[in-house]
Amino acid sequence: MMPSAVGMLVGLVLAPLLLGVVNRVKAVFAGRRGQPLLQPYRDIGRLLRKGAVYSPTTTWVFRAGPVVGVAAGVVGLALLPLGGCRALVVFSGDFMLLIYLLGTARFFVVLAALDTGSAFEGMGASREVAFSALAEPALLLAMAALVRATGMRSLSDAMGKVWSDVWLPSMPVAVLVAAALAVVLLAENARIPFDDPNTHLELTMIHEVMVLDHSGPDFGLVLYGSALKGWIFAGLLAGVLVPLRTGSPWLNAGAAVVGIFAVAVGVGVVESSMARLRLVRVPQLLVGAGVMAALAVLLVR
Repeated sequence: MMPSAVGMLVGLVLAPLLLGVVNRVKAVFAGRRGQPLLQPYRDIGRLLRKGAVYSPTTTWVFRAGPVVGVAAGVVGLALLPLGGCRALVVFSGDFMLLIYLLGTARFFVVLAALDTGSAFEGMGASREVAFSALAEPALLLAMAALVRATGMRSLSDAMGKVWSDVWLPSMPVAVLVAAALAVVLLAENARIPFDDPNTHLELTMIHEVMVLDHSGPDFGLVLYGSALKGWIFAGLLAGVLVPLRTGSPWLNAGAAVVGIFAVAVGVGVVESSMARLRLVRVPQLLVGAGVMAALAVLLVR
């Protein structure tokens, strides 16, 4: 069998490449050459070599935000199965720990933004918390639907039976779960239509405004933590959309990696084909994702 640590190492190495794929897809749709695929690695490496500047109003909370974000992402990768192969850490209810880790990372990023004492960053933190309050229930219900459909209490075992216990018996359940996870992925990773990672308009920024005061290695950790978070959500969605089980762990893992990058391509297509929603419309879409996930739970027999 494929060593469990391989899936984690693949995520640690290839996570920044997802950002490069998304940017390249957006450039193709815009008729531009775009950035190199490896540009995120260059940006992170350049930032890690620089010095950091701290405001006298900040405390240790500000410096802890990026570190906790990366730490939560690394532990989250240890809980994430790849292609039906068991994760490095598996136990009953591990999907709950994964959800709590993602929430912890967000909590410290918000605290770091508030620690600056900036009303501007406080505005972004307020919007981030409001959106997450609606996205987290949708994610929890989607995971609950998978666990209930497969009868397994660990994420690795549940993902290993998505095809036989979810798609084949009840395709609507799988479609609803995938749709809910797709919406949550866009919201949690600050992508269009919820947020624009490339915007610099003060009144529309959400996630980007919370990290404006980070610089040097801290901002590099923020970028890497965001990449790890994107890989985790893409891995969850790919686990549902690409339930390929060939009998070979290596082929299954390869198909899962291809599925993860296909999700990145899909994110680029979405960002290139639609505009950002008005803030008053965002809660409606997130509530819709929660309703789809709740319906999936009810449809599971």
